[in-house]
Amino acid sequence: MNDVSVAILCGGKSSRMQSEKGLVLYRGIPFIEYVIAAAKDISTDIILITNSTDYDYLPFEKKKDIEKDKGPLGGIYTALTYAKQQNCVILSCDIPLIKASLLRLLFENNKEDSMATVFKDGEHTHPLIACYSKKVLPKLKTAIVNNDLKMMRFLDCIEAKYISIEDERTVQFQNINTREALAQLEQKKI
Repeated sequence: MNDVSVAILCGGKSSRMQSEKGLVLYRGIPFIEYVIAAAKDISTDIILITNSTDYDYLPFEKKKDIEKDKGPLGGIYTALTYAKQQNCVILSCDIPLIKASLLRLLFENNKEDSMATVFKDGEHTHPLIACYSKKVLPKLKTAIVNNDLKMMRFLDCIEAKYISIEDERTVQFQNINTREALAQLEQKKI
């Protein structure tokens, strides 16, 4: 499949993890490599959004944030600006349990007129496991200029479409961003 780009957001301060999140090891493999393995099943157009040289060992295009210190919205803005396709699956680098089957479901449910298709499980929305259209670029730019960087408010403003998942697949949404969460993950047999 190549009608979609994939961008992995490797930014963030990583203050809770106290190290570069995407390079944290789970079963001896960096988180980012799990995310890439799932992404490669839906596209060969994969870019990493990072301001760090720590990911230079990976054979993918890397792009620095166009707008610095603007959080996930800034990362999505950069990703969509550089994406080769009209639609771009956005993934955070700290979701090592993500599987290609879930990404295929996301892409297949993203309609041509959708501005964004986002996973939801119960009360939780996952804006960094989502498919965004380049059509949201003007609204992203406005939010960034206004420093209105709340993801949920942005999703409301673009009338995102949601895919509700309420079964065992929800474990794939788990982002590991603390040492405690990593320790709990390592204790589970997933």
